[in-house]
Amino acid sequence: MLSKNRAQFIRSLHQKKFRQEHGLFLVEGAKSVREVLASDFRVDTLLATEAFYKENALPADRQPPSVEIVSPEELTRVGTLESNNMALALVRTRENRPLLAEPGEIVLLLDDVRDPGNLGTILRIADWYGVRKVVCSDTTAEVYNPKVISASKGSFTRVHWYYTDLVAYAQALPAGTPVYGAFLDGQNVHNLPFGTEGGYLMMGNEANGIRPELVPMVSRSVTIPRYGDAESLNVGIATAVILDNWRRGAM
Repeated sequence: MLSKNRAQFIRSLHQKKFRQEHGLFLVEGAKSVREVLASDFRVDTLLATEAFYKENALPADRQPPSVEIVSPEELTRVGTLESNNMALALVRTRENRPLLAEPGEIVLLLDDVRDPGNLGTILRIADWYGVRKVVCSDTTAEVYNPKVISASKGSFTRVHWYYTDLVAYAQALPAGTPVYGAFLDGQNVHNLPFGTEGGYLMMGNEANGIRPELVPMVSRSVTIPRYGDAESLNVGIATAVILDNWRRGAM
């Protein structure tokens, strides 16, 4: 049974300031917890129901330092999900390390993507299309937000991220680096020859798009043609459409 102080500490990790203070974030639900246990993230504590622990026997070298058997009711009380009858993990955050595209590699640049659900979905989309690096502006949603982790469906364990001043980052890229940017008036994504050299795909804020300060760093603007009357596309969906065309065009 969780003590009052222990439960209070876990609930404090719902908030960004305490995640930063303690260097810990929450991973909830059977699938996501299984994914993080199998990854190279350092799991500090595993809270699990008896059923989860029996069904997911861990080898000695993957055992977290602390394992506590708790009830589903306790998991739900300390977590952020409406219900959780399996597991919750307290996981160490990673160092914020610079990321750059290697030859032939696609890297996502996210400018002020503020919705946690959208960011989690983009991580999942990146994972689907084999994109392993995501560079985020300082104003993009925090990746350790429980909503981001939940929406990524475990993909956060396979995609790396870097938070930085995106304008300075883009300005420092070598001359001639392909940087594609999503705009309403760009070149039709269905006809754009992406090539095989890789590069960067920049996606902007859900409401305002890419900031004017970043526009000069975009070497090729791209748009998804509209056939109906919707005003705009969700940034996650737009990312998936462009990546799909990029991958097909590079084959």
